[in-house]
Amino acid sequence: MNGVTTLLLALTIASQAAQRPAEQRFDMTVRSDFFAGFAGDDARLKKGMDACEQTLAGNPKHAEALVWHGSGLAFEAGQAFRKGDAQTGGELWDRGMREMDAAVSLEPDNVGVRIPRGALLLQATRFMQPEMTRPLIEKAIGDYEHVLELQSSYFSTLGDHPKGELLFGLAEGYSRLGQLDKARMYFERLTSDAPTSGQTPKAKQWLADGTLPKAQGLGCVGCHK
Repeated sequence: MNGVTTLLLALTIASQAAQRPAEQRFDMTVRSDFFAGFAGDDARLKKGMDACEQTLAGNPKHAEALVWHGSGLAFEAGQAFRKGDAQTGGELWDRGMREMDAAVSLEPDNVGVRIPRGALLLQATRFMQPEMTRPLIEKAIGDYEHVLELQSSYFSTLGDHPKGELLFGLAEGYSRLGQLDKARMYFERLTSDAPTSGQTPKAKQWLADGTLPKAQGLGCVGCHK
């Protein structure tokens, strides 16, 4: 699965798993444009970003608009880095992080805010220097663990897909940090709680030999509600 496909998959999970009525969900306003934008349609990404900016102009503290806009900036940062423009990439990354962090500060118990930040960090850190990644992976795991706590009363009612994505993120994150006992706990929980998840074969591989298939690109951003 390539990076764009994984990114879109997680955003889809965010939408499919949301519990709020559709008319109250900000993601329904922008998701198709972000999907297209992350798949390479710059005009659609701009449309999604513009929608976020319009919302934020009316309500600068709209946490979900902030986290989506911040994820868009982080995506654009990656594009700039790939083109060799480190200065622009760094500026976009810093802005994206500030927006995503501000969104979490505004609504720390909003699953639709926590997972987009955490998932983007888990994936983006794959392409950073190792010395830069640890605090970002730890932040991402913190987001995922908080989501798991928030979902504890209804987690069993979720489909295997969102359950698997959340548990896999935790397991892989801990594996990357070298905290293998915690990684094993979450991989085992994934295989038992989400046996039909697309992540289950990867979990079984890790449990068998301690390895995972090599990631190919930027991955999940979603809310797994």
